[in-house]
Amino acid sequence: MSATEKIAFGSIVVGLIVLALKALAWWLTGSVALLSDALESTVNVATAVAALIAIRVAAKPADRDHPYGHHKAEFFSAVLEGVMIIVAALLILREAWHGFQNPRMLDAPLEGLLVNGLASVLNGLWCWVLITRGRRLRSPALVADGRHLLSDVISSVGVVAGVTLAVVTGWAVLDPALAALVALNILWSGWKVMASSLSGLMDEAVSEDTLADIRATISDAAAGAIEAHDLRTRHAGPRTFIDFHLVVDGQTTVDAAHDICDRIEQALKRKLPGALITIHVEPEHKAKHSGVVVI
Repeated sequence: MSATEKIAFGSIVVGLIVLALKALAWWLTGSVALLSDALESTVNVATAVAALIAIRVAAKPADRDHPYGHHKAEFFSAVLEGVMIIVAALLILREAWHGFQNPRMLDAPLEGLLVNGLASVLNGLWCWVLITRGRRLRSPALVADGRHLLSDVISSVGVVAGVTLAVVTGWAVLDPALAALVALNILWSGWKVMASSLSGLMDEAVSEDTLADIRATISDAAAGAIEAHDLRTRHAGPRTFIDFHLVVDGQTTVDAAHDICDRIEQALKRKLPGALITIHVEPEHKAKHSGVVVI
């Protein structure tokens, strides 16, 4: 099992523990806001399972039917997670509406808040693991899961504060009002996760900073060439795809041109491990006098 798969499996275990704690907090208090927190945790578990499946599919090597690999499977998982977040938010809004119609004071609020707080601490720690390791492993599924958990942690803090305020003031309506605010926050989180994942499915180019690094790396490593133009990039999970045309002097031998390409590929892979690079070599008269100028 790879490091990415181990983390994804850990998310399922943590999600189940947090779900049990939040469900206990709701059972102790009868709070609609705490119920909304528990409902979001059911989504966490479902999406953690989807993320693990997607990561395993994405890790499969290229084959005849998928010559570019299976890396985009993680983006599908992240889109599914976004959809499920939105569904959870709608369920919470429904519960909040029922709470507005029949507001009630809470049972055992202190015990429930302590249990919910413990679940939030656990979620916060795991959220940090998912985002930091997901970025290091370049896994969209792990990062999306971590961002979702971050929104869960933030909303949980708000829930605890709001429920405490409802108990102190005796305003029972604060409980469903808070649940509605949690739902709106979750909706925004779901939209951001979906938007980020759809960009990968649409073959969006790498960021401007990464593109600048790629240009500089090509320029530094392409001694013996004239220019590189028509540079294109896209990303799919942990993979970055780079292709461009490399212009060399018309008298350059095939072996010499190949050596230049090898140097560029090695330099790019040091900068972006796992990058897949395609270079089309062209003679001098094909130069466009634009793109990357070789130093």
